[in-house]
Amino acid sequence: MRRVAGIAIVAASLGSVLAAALAWFGPPQRAVATATAPVWTEVAWPFPVDPWGKGKAFRCKAADCGAEVNLYLRAKIGFCDCTTGVADDEALDRMGDLVLVGDVSPLGNGRPVSIAWMKGRSRAYALNARQGKTVISVAFNERCDMIVATAVLGHDRPADTEPSVIEFLNGNTVMRWAEITLGL
Repeated sequence: MRRVAGIAIVAASLGSVLAAALAWFGPPQRAVATATAPVWTEVAWPFPVDPWGKGKAFRCKAADCGAEVNLYLRAKIGFCDCTTGVADDEALDRMGDLVLVGDVSPLGNGRPVSIAWMKGRSRAYALNARQGKTVISVAFNERCDMIVATAVLGHDRPADTEPSVIEFLNGNTVMRWAEITLGL
């Protein structure tokens, strides 16, 4: 009986301490996931046909990516430097598809990226004709063949969106297309 009474006193004391702690610090906060995963939907190629032909176009709506993102992909067969690939910003500027979206200005230095087994480079640009819009250009190669990706962002924070673009480029949709298009 004494043992039961002792346990009851300890439990009541512990309950009082917990109640005091909750009153002082408030209830525990739960982490709520508010970010949604990007959802990329294939859309029609919006540009006129040029010597590189049509590519693939994808859109991620603002509800899924924080702002609308339009991504354009094209293969450039035999256009890449077979020994160095896309080794620096000058090569990326020259080989990318920025001409599709208009006049741009670099927002800083590019950086090396890996897309599956391929190496390449990524760089952010301001889209001069459209205030607040930015562009991410990514080019990566398999031997002498290259794939270029141009993402037009509906905001001025390309660093926020670049990881999602790189993740999509590394995904099954783009990799299957790349293997077929490059004949791998």
